[in-house]
Amino acid sequence: MGGSITEGYGATDPEKTSWRALIATYLTRKFPHKEFRFVNAGVGGTDSAFGAHRLQEHVLNSGAVDLIFVEFAVNDGDDRDRSVKGMEGIVRQFKRQSPQSDLCFLYAAADKNLAEELPFNIAIHEEIAEHYGIPSVNFAAGIRTLIREGRCRWEDLAPDRIHPNDEGYALYAGFLKDFLERQLTVSGRWKEIMQEENHQLPVPLRPDNYEYGSMLDIGHAERISGFRVQALKSEPIINWRFSTAHLYAEEPGAELAFTVRGRGAGVLLLCGPDSGIFEFAVNGAPFRKVNLFDEWCLRAFRPVAALFPDQERSGPMEVVIRNTDMKDERSAGTTLRILKFLCH
Repeated sequence: MGGSITEGYGATDPEKTSWRALIATYLTRKFPHKEFRFVNAGVGGTDSAFGAHRLQEHVLNSGAVDLIFVEFAVNDGDDRDRSVKGMEGIVRQFKRQSPQSDLCFLYAAADKNLAEELPFNIAIHEEIAEHYGIPSVNFAAGIRTLIREGRCRWEDLAPDRIHPNDEGYALYAGFLKDFLERQLTVSGRWKEIMQEENHQLPVPLRPDNYEYGSMLDIGHAERISGFRVQALKSEPIINWRFSTAHLYAEEPGAELAFTVRGRGAGVLLLCGPDSGIFEFAVNGAPFRKVNLFDEWCLRAFRPVAALFPDQERSGPMEVVIRNTDMKDERSAGTTLRILKFLCH
């Protein structure tokens, strides 16, 4: 589970030469009498906060899981709270629903993760790893060592300085294989990482983490006015391999509501060249405007998660979403496309 690096962006064939594919091949060959099922839950351009909300649908709904690799050290930004809430939410949700399963954090390289010994995002993820007894494999540290020894240049391994090419992915896979060889016993049984026999989770670092994050489909919409269901057809789309069925509105004043129980809510939008500004209200509070348009919107449609401010305590929430007649000056329209509802 992770972003575009988990998907394999930059590889000549993500299903053969990405770190994910190479590790799948390694495990299959190492244990030829075992049957494996590999789940690609990478979504490019997304962080751990959204990851905690899509964990159930993209991972746990696929069936029993023995081991999950989590890679968000590049996509998590400079918001410490969001990063902790996302990564801790993934850990707690996963271990609560699948207590016998193992996790492993992966820290991919990028300019920001190569500049110092313990970069900001990796340090945050390591705090969570230490708190929960989770092992980690630091790809960035391995690349940094090779660079310092003069054995490679980062721009040769990742032309855009983020996404590895086949050579870079082979190095990532090599670091992970070395780790797995140390952790796997002769019989092939994964060594116990969580030592507690009862698998009790420790007290959370943040009680408001996204342990109960989830995605709800558009069928949960209520009091719909001015929206219709449609899907993208010929429009360019990036960072989304799943259904594009969404609620679409282009007229100002189009409105809908959805009801959830939790501490916070949000929406997953399909943002693109014609996306406008929308507004939301929670439990009758005043409407607040949200503009998610950025330079990526000019290139293609992609999913963008908007998480609204948390409530003081968990409880029922009615969220009203309304389209406006406003737009970013770079946008070609005022459309609103709602792909999923989010809650935690």
